[in-house]
Amino acid sequence: MTDYTLYYWPIPFRGHFVRYVLAHAGARWDEPGFDAVVSLKNEAVADQAYPFMAPPLLVDHEAGRRLSQLPAILMYLGRKHRLVADEDETLRIVLDAMDVLTEITRWHGAQMWDRAAWATFAGARLPRWMQIHERIGRDHGLTAEAGFALGTEAPGLADLVLAALWHTMVDRLPGLRPLLHEHAPAIEGLADRIAAGPGVAGVIAAWKDRGPLYCAGEIEASILDMLAG
Repeated sequence: MTDYTLYYWPIPFRGHFVRYVLAHAGARWDEPGFDAVVSLKNEAVADQAYPFMAPPLLVDHEAGRRLSQLPAILMYLGRKHRLVADEDETLRIVLDAMDVLTEITRWHGAQMWDRAAWATFAGARLPRWMQIHERIGRDHGLTAEAGFALGTEAPGLADLVLAALWHTMVDRLPGLRPLLHEHAPAIEGLADRIAAGPGVAGVIAAWKDRGPLYCAGEIEASILDMLAG
């Protein structure tokens, strides 16, 4: 029997945040297919076993709990699997990651990228996010070769979130890796180490030849167009 069920679209994007944590914790989980996610999402609120707007939705079978909203899911898993050393700083990194996802998808695809907007984002805004996380890590002794984001002795939720954010981005959109290497080499090293670790490496391998690459849809096509140009 599985420990968890994750309802999310068959794409990396937000899903990899949960997948990385579950894999690192050695948990067993299943992911119902696209049609099942659509069906659950579109149920009338009165008919839903747990009211929510959109995936991800996590079911913890052992605890009999359901959780919506990615930050809530991550903090729940982090506490349950003893991956949170500093709750406030960990939550801050989780929320940073959500902001980066919102920005790179232009508010979840509300707008497509154009050359001028992308130049501003890739030239200033995205590097600043990278530098912020680099500074946090460096302040806790992180280097490209060793250490963890909040100075812990083992990977914590903060490290898994940073890896899910930055490694997924530069792995699926390799045109952005030079930017991460320039502005956050310690975070790049951390993300690569987490990605090569037990469990997480299996998640990445399972998605190696699967599409969509990153966030799917027209906004993914828009990002790829910017990178190609």
